[in-house]
Amino acid sequence: MDRPSPVLSVGDAPVVWLGANFWSRTGGPLMWKRYDPAILREELQVLAEHGLNMTRSFFYWPDFHPTPDTLDEQCVANFADFLDAHTERGMTTVPTFLVGHMSGENWDPSWREGRDLYSDVWFVGRQAWYVRELTARFAAHPAVAGWLLTNEMPIYGGEAPRPIVDAWASLLVDAVRAGGGTQPVSVGDGAWGIETTGHDNGFSVRDLARYTDFVGPHVYRMETDQTRQHLKAAYIAELAGVGGLPVIMEEFGLTSDFVSDEGAASYYRQLLYTTLLAGATGWIAWNNTDYDDLAGQRPYSHHPFEMHFGITDRTGAPKPPLRELARFAADLAAIDLPNLQRTPVDAAIVVPSHLEADYPFTQEEERAHIVLTGEQSYLAAHEAHIPVAVIREREDGGIPAGYGLYLLPSVKQLCATSWLQLEDLARDGATVYASYSHGDSGVQRGPWWANTEALFGVRPASSYGLAEPVTDEVATLRFVHDFAGLTAGTTLSFPAAGNQNGRTFLPVRATSGTVVAVDAHGRPAIVVKEHGAGRAVLCTYPIEFFASARARVNPEDTWKLYTALADLADVERDVRLDDPRVFTDTLVHDDGRRFVVFVSQHATAVTLRPQAAGELRTLGGEPAAELALAPYGVAIRELVLE
Repeated sequence: MDRPSPVLSVGDAPVVWLGANFWSRTGGPLMWKRYDPAILREELQVLAEHGLNMTRSFFYWPDFHPTPDTLDEQCVANFADFLDAHTERGMTTVPTFLVGHMSGENWDPSWREGRDLYSDVWFVGRQAWYVRELTARFAAHPAVAGWLLTNEMPIYGGEAPRPIVDAWASLLVDAVRAGGGTQPVSVGDGAWGIETTGHDNGFSVRDLARYTDFVGPHVYRMETDQTRQHLKAAYIAELAGVGGLPVIMEEFGLTSDFVSDEGAASYYRQLLYTTLLAGATGWIAWNNTDYDDLAGQRPYSHHPFEMHFGITDRTGAPKPPLRELARFAADLAAIDLPNLQRTPVDAAIVVPSHLEADYPFTQEEERAHIVLTGEQSYLAAHEAHIPVAVIREREDGGIPAGYGLYLLPSVKQLCATSWLQLEDLARDGATVYASYSHGDSGVQRGPWWANTEALFGVRPASSYGLAEPVTDEVATLRFVHDFAGLTAGTTLSFPAAGNQNGRTFLPVRATSGTVVAVDAHGRPAIVVKEHGAGRAVLCTYPIEFFASARARVNPEDTWKLYTALADLADVERDVRLDDPRVFTDTLVHDDGRRFVVFVSQHATAVTLRPQAAGELRTLGGEPAAELALAPYGVAIRELVLE
């Protein structure tokens, strides 16, 4: 099945945005009042020399909109020169209108007087006027590549009901169009809504896709596991694709106050290449420069680490992240990203509809559970070198058909009709895997599953209302029958985690299913039931949940089980490796060329010899059967099929 990775178009031409969020070092948010055209051009020149082709820019609202009915003409003139400077260097920019939040502080236009940003009719009208007027001034300029309504509006304007946010956003998009803006437009909210986080802040990715042209995740997550941190943005990019729009990594980055130069370089490298493989087709780093000379200016005075998110330092010299962006730019040019797609896949991770649907009495912690266990499954699939799609169940449409392997990791909730559908999918030849979990919630502790015996060949053996605790520090699964590459006698170990609800298992009695693995107490741990050409596989332990709740855990043994599942399902893979710390996936060009991306999770250098479906070559055409990767390194090879 296809994994769409749509590329944004400006006019009729596909574009790949690779750039930086931009404030000049002369003033940060106050740059338009301290505008220095010479320094600005120096800053843009450094970016252009390192392969960046655009910026995201900001109309600082208090300065550009001093009264309800006026624009500051000097700020407008300075922005016009800013656009000219982009054209001079062959670059474009995406202006952002309502910039009241920035880097740890909120700023209002002086005349707001506490009015609600979304529902005060007069105030929304003033926002629409402001957006329309600025668009009319600049829409015809060749340097304008797109528009963003806001910067992280949920932090500035707060949360609101979805219908209110939808109406507000649609009015401002209409204002862009009324001002003559034909370029792509999006909201700039960060894509932090229910589809990616499980928390409904009113900014639904799916709802806003009706009015906008791309979705832009902002990713600055803190983590407890290095591999999760490296793949965090990639999984968010997968979830953000729910509306079918191009995914632009609109903000990402780090402050060099938090990390070494080597750590900064590896984080950028990992994020860029893993989000490429996750379907992102644009990247805008935060941000272009450091602000050491603005230490006495808010927000830097009270958030000093915000001074050092730059990809250049206070003098404009490149920092390690900019050098990583330059390498990425060269690779994107070499593989011709606008004409690439991710390869079709045979395996899929199922995201239950309970994540985003408005089902009665769904707990937010249950939604968060779906995100966390899905992410851990995504990591394990990468460790098993299984290219996967992330697909969503729909109450009215069930689970998309056509995959050979379905992964339902530590699943608590799924619609009743979907449980019935899984049996049909297995009968048609698929391998359906599900692991059981209560999750952290104590609500209705027990299997929320339908068709359990028909699907898996087991009956629950638990007591009503009681969660069966995992008393061992490590859950040990021992295979009593061969299971693909896992021979009888093989043992997999999973350190237990979670609260009294989550640190549990599902006691079952096998009926028509075959017990292929047992726990340390001889109880069924993995049960298989054959269905025509396919099968259903039940794991009675929430192994993905256990891993998601632990720090510094990856790689853990789930990847070994996933490898066996992929072999059982005969999942097609271009490249196979024995090393779970090196990830790989393939991109295919319109002309048939295939490019394999290797991403190492090793903190030290590693050399390996992949098993490939053809000959691996460097992008220069040289044979490259052996692969040497630097610490947390990345490499792209062309795969010439045999």
